[in-house]
Amino acid sequence: MPVRTSPLAADLETIASPGLWTITIGALLVLLALDFAITHRPHEVRMREAVGWSIFYLALPLAFGVYLWAAHGSGVSVEFFTGYVVEKSLSVDNLFVFMLLLAAFAVPPALAQRVLLYGIVGALVLRAIFIALGAAALKSGTWAFLLFGAVLIVTAVKVFRDALTGHEQQVDISSMRTVRLIRRFMPVTDDYRGSRLLVREGGRRALTPLALAVVAVFATDIVFAVDSVPAVYGVTEDPFLVFATNAFALLGLRALYFVLRGALAKLRHLNHGLAVILAFIGVKLVLHWAHGIWTWVPQIPTLASLAVIIAVLVTVTLTSLHAGRKDATSSTDTQAT
Repeated sequence: MPVRTSPLAADLETIASPGLWTITIGALLVLLALDFAITHRPHEVRMREAVGWSIFYLALPLAFGVYLWAAHGSGVSVEFFTGYVVEKSLSVDNLFVFMLLLAAFAVPPALAQRVLLYGIVGALVLRAIFIALGAAALKSGTWAFLLFGAVLIVTAVKVFRDALTGHEQQVDISSMRTVRLIRRFMPVTDDYRGSRLLVREGGRRALTPLALAVVAVFATDIVFAVDSVPAVYGVTEDPFLVFATNAFALLGLRALYFVLRGALAKLRHLNHGLAVILAFIGVKLVLHWAHGIWTWVPQIPTLASLAVIIAVLVTVTLTSLHAGRKDATSSTDTQAT
């Protein structure tokens, strides 16, 4: 079992050998190629298909976590599963925004999975960049933990404030600078042209609305990457585990979207819970930074973090369902009178 030195050392230690990195990235590329092959012919995704692929993409991280347990011990496996739960919960929030974007662009149901797949690829690329930057920051000194913690706490406050006011449920396409900029320099067709992003019309190239939808999804990916990568670094400082948790959480989003499409709107308290989770991990990072200076400052164990995160997610799910039933009962009583 490799020795994992403290992240306060000059170089970050990782469990991953060059061979493990190669295998992981190769498997990721194969799975993405499979997804592109599946979405090559646009079709409306049925629930049975979505559930099948969701189970497959949930089984993959479970099997990988078992491998980590056998090869590197329970501590590494717990770090991976904790980071995966954090990323998966944040990715569900991604799905909700994707749902709003697809509705705002009036994306045909048959093309929805292609837009989601482009969004997932963009998210993976952005996460890889941010993970590398985060690793470089951690190697440069303990101040990175304080910075990451501050970013998460500030983000948590914004998410909670938006959750209270309902702003997280709004997507204004006209206010997106990237979309406005593209429309200024490139003509856009009035209708969708299948899965094509670029067409020739009137002797010149023009973008389709599908291309604008993909750009909008990419723009939101940047925002989510800023939040999610520091959150996982609050669980583990191993860049490989951070990358693996992000990859496994994102891979199954396309199928999970169609499974949760009806339920997403009912999870009204999800962002309240995500704000609590981000704030908790932010505090954990600050304590970790402080412990490196004052050893008497306590740290939060990874197993305790996993318990807190799961408890928060279960709580907000139950309160969301209870609020939904309460509203349904009130509506029935109003109609009866």
